[in-house]
Amino acid sequence: MNFTRSAKAQWKGSGKDGKGTMSTESTVLQNAQYSFNTRFEDGKGTNPEELIGAAHAGCFSMQLSFLLGEAGFTPTTLDVDAKVEFKDGEIVKVTLDLKGDVPNIKADEFNKIAQKAKEVCPVSKLLNAEIVLNASLL
Repeated sequence: MNFTRSAKAQWKGSGKDGKGTMSTESTVLQNAQYSFNTRFEDGKGTNPEELIGAAHAGCFSMQLSFLLGEAGFTPTTLDVDAKVEFKDGEIVKVTLDLKGDVPNIKADEFNKIAQKAKEVCPVSKLLNAEIVLNASLL
């Protein structure tokens, strides 16, 4: 399977006082605002790290679902919280907190499959950062 997805951003003004918007091809994000305040403080809007976290959580949970299916399990729910750590000008770590409800699976097998999903998830492969996985069954 081969495809290309696109998103765009527009920035106006200086780094600290300027403002920008981000949009996705699907229009799920349509001129979502971002700025210094939304990235480094608590302003209203989004930021690149938040979007990377959402992308990583979504990609990982779908990858895990596929791998569980290959092993004969169907998850009821996979909840993933991705925390993206920004330090000294770079993304240094992503922590994936996973809580899964998967009938008939033992914790050790769940953890083994979750680790594999973390390693083969396309977003995990893309990131040049430490990726920590904390997995637990409900």
